[in-house]
Amino acid sequence: MGHFGTLLFLLGVLGALADICNIPEVDSTLVQKLGQHLLPWMDQLSLEHLNPSIYVGLRLSSLEAGTKEDLYLHSLKLNYQQSLLGSASSDDNSGIQAKPSMGQLALYLLALRSNCELVGGRKGDRLVSQLKRFLEDEKRAIGDHHKGHPHTSYYQYGLSILALCVHQKRVHDSVVGKLLYAVEHDHHPHQSHLSVDTMAMAGLAFTCLKRSHFNPDQRNRMTLAIRKVQEKILKAQTPEGHFGNVYSTPLALQLLVTSHMPGVELGIACLKATTALLTSLQDEAVQNVLMISQLLPVLNQRSYVDLVSPDCLAPRVMLEPAVETTSQSQVPEDIHVMLKVPSVWPPYTHSLSVPAGSSLEDVLKKAQELGGFMYGTQATLSGPYLTSVMGKEIGEREFWQLIRAPDTPLQQGIADYRPQDRETIELRLVIW
Repeated sequence: MGHFGTLLFLLGVLGALADICNIPEVDSTLVQKLGQHLLPWMDQLSLEHLNPSIYVGLRLSSLEAGTKEDLYLHSLKLNYQQSLLGSASSDDNSGIQAKPSMGQLALYLLALRSNCELVGGRKGDRLVSQLKRFLEDEKRAIGDHHKGHPHTSYYQYGLSILALCVHQKRVHDSVVGKLLYAVEHDHHPHQSHLSVDTMAMAGLAFTCLKRSHFNPDQRNRMTLAIRKVQEKILKAQTPEGHFGNVYSTPLALQLLVTSHMPGVELGIACLKATTALLTSLQDEAVQNVLMISQLLPVLNQRSYVDLVSPDCLAPRVMLEPAVETTSQSQVPEDIHVMLKVPSVWPPYTHSLSVPAGSSLEDVLKKAQELGGFMYGTQATLSGPYLTSVMGKEIGEREFWQLIRAPDTPLQQGIADYRPQDRETIELRLVIW
């Protein structure tokens, strides 16, 4: 576990046997370092790059970014309202960017609530109506007999319910019932069709509904579903300590910090998960902005459910920009990465030379620049999502899986994963 893990263990040992998820206090320098990863993203104020999760994460953390924070919220409001509520005639402009997804709209509503704003007025009501229509459409896609699937995901479905809940907006029992059914019938502990972060988001939504005394006829089902989600998350803990994987762990911890589970040593599980997470982040193995924005509230003993009654007067520490220490005279050495795409004909195989520390996205860009390779991405809150390779677009329920040879699926996306020298990376089209 090392010195860092031992320190966390000593800090948390008094609460480790408790049936609550008590996160030990973390060194303020490390928390500052995590926050500093978000600052460069706050300078990117175009609609494509705006990420409401960054703002929510900071507002629920022990850190603040001063005027940069204010400007970011202003940009969110300006861009999201213009994009989502703009006139129909703007659709004729071929240069207009794609509208934010309903999951992004839900996060935008969380951002407003984290600033102690309750959505309202004509514009606010129209945004709420859009999100409610989205839920109704997804409910119809799932079907009366639950044989279908959401057009997007149960993650966005749960997030949308949560966003409406923190703004004191009710949804019909039938909408909540679809999410309850999905959790209740997720029977496979090791091959769950709902991922850990999806389960956690569902649990947060149910917890918000219960605290707000919404959907009283579903209260007993929600209580049982929350317990099932908690148990599923704990069963998904890896030997290293992550819940599912490193990326799903922060949201899982957000749910668990709201939890009380008599007879369960919840403190040990949470301490182990926090240690594993912070070790990965301290080693800079993971720098995903969405994951960091979900972790910062946990380190402040907060979760998205706290947006039911946000505390906007809580003292926070000013976030200082990181000091650059890299020597300008130091030129990184090159590494060699083999890129393979067996899912197209003819199969693509090429060895590429890139600077050490390059991301997989840098490798793909280099391959495209050299010719004979092309790819396409879609901007998401987690970073660029691979949508096409060599002209082959993903179909319904398909995705491009990133494989490190011989057969290890990557947890990171193309912007986060950094190949090592002489590694072989395979892009494989798979059906889920």
